[in-house]
Amino acid sequence: MIVVPTFWKRQCCSVLFLGLLVGVCLPARLNSQESSVRDVPTEGALQPARADATPEQIFAELMRRNELRNAALHSYSAVRSYAVTDPKGKVHAQKTVRLDYRAPETKSFVTISEKGSAVVRHLVLNRLMESETEAASGKNHRDSTINTANYTFSLVGEQDLGANHCFVVQATPARSDKYLFAGKVWIDTQDYAVVQIVGHPAKKLSVWVDKAEFVRRYQKIGDFWLPLKDETSVHVRFYGRKILTIDHEGYTINEVKSEQVRGGGEDAK
Repeated sequence: MIVVPTFWKRQCCSVLFLGLLVGVCLPARLNSQESSVRDVPTEGALQPARADATPEQIFAELMRRNELRNAALHSYSAVRSYAVTDPKGKVHAQKTVRLDYRAPETKSFVTISEKGSAVVRHLVLNRLMESETEAASGKNHRDSTINTANYTFSLVGEQDLGANHCFVVQATPARSDKYLFAGKVWIDTQDYAVVQIVGHPAKKLSVWVDKAEFVRRYQKIGDFWLPLKDETSVHVRFYGRKILTIDHEGYTINEVKSEQVRGGGEDAK
């Protein structure tokens, strides 16, 4: 089920909490050769968009399809694996949880396992889950929906991303707001579901955070498009770069355990 405000609030909180973490408790490790968020896998060259496609038509159909999928998604459970690492792969903290969602606005997390720094888990991972629970229940709501009120869209072209043929759309935020992002959105041309979003906050989040980027991928499971992987990279002044990854798997949808399909798409909160 797609609730883009929840998605971007999660990404924004990831950046804020990760920046706080680096500034408070992790050792400095500067490296001029550090790369940005890992290269996004794509297949095939960017192609011209079909003549009858417009950003307005694409997003109108996206929202229509999302409403239908939202109405059909009564519940889901998934296993999430969180990890905070540095660019060389050193793991500072890990946590695996079971997420349970019940429509329309209930989310809960149960810890399965955890290891690494207790401070990192508290400052980043636990607070991230708390913020997501609050957002799902309607608390601290801030409209960051991907729509024409918040963004200007331009159609870049079409491209294959894994098994999905996608429209590629550039999203430009309508205002400088930390709850909006600037970046690209890949939308499946058949299902009109978001396959991938790559971007960065529309507003500088902190005097300490020099650079922040995120990549979110989705997968199709049955009739629904659900998160596959999040990666948020933050470069903090004087401390270097840290990376938060979240892997999503083991879905049970509407009480039916689903086969895990590695693809793309976005509907889930």
